[in-house]
Amino acid sequence: MSHYCGIDLHSNNHLVVVIDEEDKRVLEKRLNNDLSLTLDALSPFRESLHGIAVESTFNWYWLVDGLQEQGYDLQLANTAAVKQYDGLKYSGDRHDAFHLAHLMRLGILPAGYIYPKEQRAIRDLLRRRLFLVRTASSQLISVQSQIWRSTGLRIKSADLRKADIVVPPVDDYTHQAVEAGLSVYQTIQREIDGLEQTAHQAVKLTGAFQLLQTVTGIGKILGLTIMLETGTIARFAGPGNFASYCRCVDSKRTSNGKKKGEGNAKAGNKYLSWAFSEAAHFAVRYEPLAQRFYERKKAKTNGIIAIRAVARKLARATWMMLKHEVPYDAKLMFPG
Repeated sequence: MSHYCGIDLHSNNHLVVVIDEEDKRVLEKRLNNDLSLTLDALSPFRESLHGIAVESTFNWYWLVDGLQEQGYDLQLANTAAVKQYDGLKYSGDRHDAFHLAHLMRLGILPAGYIYPKEQRAIRDLLRRRLFLVRTASSQLISVQSQIWRSTGLRIKSADLRKADIVVPPVDDYTHQAVEAGLSVYQTIQREIDGLEQTAHQAVKLTGAFQLLQTVTGIGKILGLTIMLETGTIARFAGPGNFASYCRCVDSKRTSNGKKKGEGNAKAGNKYLSWAFSEAAHFAVRYEPLAQRFYERKKAKTNGIIAIRAVARKLARATWMMLKHEVPYDAKLMFPG
């Protein structure tokens, strides 16, 4: 007898449902988020369990990693793609867990990518870096605005970043507020520098990283981000699939040449979307062919659409480079 398991995961508990080949529930149990409890509940089915489907939530790492280490076959369910029966009037945790196991039994469970544990922590380190970069920028803009409205002087951000910056004459309260903002910015910047150094030391600079460095506009941080967020390029069937995952493709549905609606614009990887958007801005500044493409596109639409078009080109180029292990060629992506 074969069994299939579905787990509906929450912040502090998870519901485990095990079914047999006839969709009969042989186990249904709500457990606290403790791996030992999960292993105890599944132990009677260890030999007959074909797989475990876990709902992809913000806190899946501990559960999926722990079960995989014990030899279980895991699938991370893509909840955005799991379609429920439209006639249902009620849905709850017990039905959701059962539905995951049911789809797995039928072989039609839309599964997501389980990023390898070994590099996941470094990837998340770079994600933390990006959060800190935005926080630091927010502090700098706040300080700049406070000085501007108090003195009428607009100090450049580059000058505010200097360690020896001299604050213009202001009242004591404003001076203290400005100094506090600059101190916070400098502290965050030191942490950013430390995270970058750790990421460079921890990640083996593979051939994929070296290929990404051949792209005008992609430096070390963007290269590391793209490499780590992408994972194995083999999981993307083609350049269009990868560009879509990077959120570089318009989210719309058409029929007979007419727009019929829009899809989920947030589907995909927001970090890759940011990385290719940053790379596009640098490419437009330093790559003449990309600049000409951008200007032609901008003349027909606007700057935002044009820069996203450049980002899409770079995303498609990245897939082809990593797939075929060839360096970047601007002439192929931006023909004159």
